[in-house]
Amino acid sequence: MKTQVKAVAASRSAALPALFVGVLGVALITLTGHLQAATLHDAAHDMRHATGFPCH
Repeated sequence: MKTQVKAVAASRSAALPALFVGVLGVALITLTGHLQAATLHDAAHDMRHATGFPCH
């Protein structure tokens, strides 16, 4: 009986990070879908410069 309870608890704790990543991914896609294209372009452009990649 104790091994079954531990197995259920382990599977629930293993699913928590996956659920968090899924919710975070949906939130990011939803937020970026509502931004204007110029805002996304500027953010990507600034990030390329910040990481040292040339873009011009």
